[in-house]
Formats: sequence, C-alpha cells, structure tokens
Amino acid sequence: MSQVRLSNVSKEYDGGILAVEGLDLTVDDGEFVVVVGPSGCGKSTTLRMVAGLETVTGGEIAIGEHVVNDVRPQDRNIAMVFQSYALYPHMTVRENMSFGLRLAGEDDDEVRDRVEDAAEMLEISELLDDLPKQLSGGQQQRVALGRAIVRDPDVFLMDEPLSNLDAKLRTQMRTEIQRIQEDLGVTTVYVTHDQTEAMTMADRIVILNDGKLQQVDPPERCYDEPNNEFVAGFIGSPSMNFFEVTATDDDGGVRFESPSFEFTLDVDVPSGEYTLGVRPEDFTPDCEGGYVETVVDVVEPVGSDNFLYLQTTHGSSEVVARVESELRPAVGDEITLGFDVDDMHLFGSDGARVAVSETRLTDSA
Repeated sequence: MSQVRLSNVSKEYDGGILAVEGLDLTVDDGEFVVVVGPSGCGKSTTLRMVAGLETVTGGEIAIGEHVVNDVRPQDRNIAMVFQSYALYPHMTVRENMSFGLRLAGEDDDEVRDRVEDAAEMLEISELLDDLPKQLSGGQQQRVALGRAIVRDPDVFLMDEPLSNLDAKLRTQMRTEIQRIQEDLGVTTVYVTHDQTEAMTMADRIVILNDGKLQQVDPPERCYDEPNNEFVAGFIGSPSMNFFEVTATDDDGGVRFESPSFEFTLDVDVPSGEYTLGVRPEDFTPDCEGGYVETVVDVVEPVGSDNFLYLQTTHGSSEVVARVESELRPAVGDEITLGFDVDDMHLFGSDGARVAVSETRLTDSA
C-alpha cells in the first residue's frame, strides 16, 4: 500500500490543449478516492498519468516515497482496471488472471495460490476453466478485477469499470468493489462520470471541470457545502435549482429579490448580484407564505418520490422539486413552493460559495 501524491501536475497536448492544469492531490494510504466530472474534464487523463500511460507536462507524481514521472508503467506496481474488460479471448479465466504474474516470472505454486484466492474472494472459482465468451458481463468484470488483485499492487487504478454493465449489475458491482477494497486495504483511485458511484463509493470525491480541481471532500460535504456553483449543480440528482437574485440592505437585514420571489434575511452579506441555489428535495409544496409560485409542467413518478418539473408564475424560470409519491398534481396545477432558508446556497458573481450563517426569515412577499 502507498500514498499517491500529485503536485502541480499538468498535461498539455499538441496544439496547446490543456487537459489538466496545476492539479494538487494527495490520496492517503488505503484510501478510496473517486475522480468525477463531465466528459473532457481531465479525469481519465489524470488516471493515465498516474499509471504512466500519459507523460506529465509539468509537476510531479509520487507513489509512496518515489517520484514516478520517468518510471515505466510496469515498474510502478500499480494495477489498472479498464472500461473494457480487456480479456484475452483465447485464454481461460485462470490464464487471464495469471498472465501478468507469469510474465513477471512468479513461481507456479505462488501463481496458482494467488489466482485461486482471488477467485474465491470474487466468487468465480467455478469459472476458472471457462473462456471469456462463456461469461456474462458481470462475470467478465470480476475476472478483470481478479487479474488486478492477484498482482498485489500498491495502488488500484480503475477507469469507469462499470459503465458497460446494466443498472442492476452496476449496483451489485459497486458493493463488491467497495467490499474488496476494504478487505485488501489498497489505495484506490476510481474514475467515473456517474455521480451516484462517486457518492456511494468514495471516502473522498475529487471533482474536476475543464482540467481544474473544483473540490476534494467526503461525499456528504460536497453535497452539503459545495465550493462553487459548478459543484452544486453537478452533485445531486435532479440537480440544484438556481435563481439569479439581487441583495440589498433592508433595515438591518438583507433583501433578496428575483423575478420569482422576495424575502429578507438577518445576515451579513454585501449588496450585489448572486445566484441562489435550492435542492429539489428542500422545497416544501403548498406551504403558507411560500416563496416561489409555480405551475406544474411535468410529473415524473420514480417510485418512492415524484419529480415535479415546474415553471415559475413570475420570471418563467424552470424549477424541479422532489416530493413524496402521495403528492401527484395534475399538469397545469398551481403550487407554491417554500424552502427553509437554512438549506439555501448562495454563490457570488465568480461562482464561489458565499457562507451564510444565522439565516432568519424576517418577511416575505
């Protein structure tokens, strides 16, 4: 096991394309870190630089005590699991899992023991003599994981390993990967575009956008205290609702005004233009003296909840509210949405989160 450290790491491609810019990140020994972000944000490039499959343009990458910028991939003692299973079709499961060990000249008895131990952990012992074409997608993914496990690496690197599985299998394999990582205690860097995987699997989430680090924190903090408007909108499904508001002094408080609502808070916030964010689940429908008047556009049942897609009566903004399944209004119904001001998020003109404390509604209109 080893710590992974990236210090001011950048990657620039020909033509001046900057895929990763000045990334500072430390993954502690035994930690499970998930790197997430939209397509093209630099997450896979970062993983490939740690693996040695991409050269580093600037900065340093260290695994344990050693800087590995100029170390070949095969000498970094990492194991990588790819989006494609990358199994040799003409080799059995046993041969696929043992291939790297045999290539490294490991003793036959040691190879057999490692493969059988990993197969038992992954519950694929009965498949060791099968070919990949005889396996389901989930079984092939377990074989790919087993091939990584038998190497006894310092670091696991996983690049969207579950994206080819159906929804039920993805949920199952998320649990399996977490269990295996906890059992082995191996430092793991896991890349995905799926925020659900990030929220459910990670000790900490690394959020990238346009090659720049946006936030590194435990999942619950990224959700409750997003660093900026991008993180607030990216984490959470459905995503956060945003309203452009103007803040002005109002008899000792601060008046927040938008085309959709107005209210005054007893807070210390400079006058100016802000973006106010409210998560769909933080709305309370049909509350008295609510802040946002809306008209129902679409009702989307999702089992235990309903997602309401609405238009504000004033300002023509789109709003999404997550409500209990018992509440199922008709299209065209008018609903007044309230929200607890302690659950609101405020962002400045630069997109950075503005800390708001001691929120108290003094009046609303």
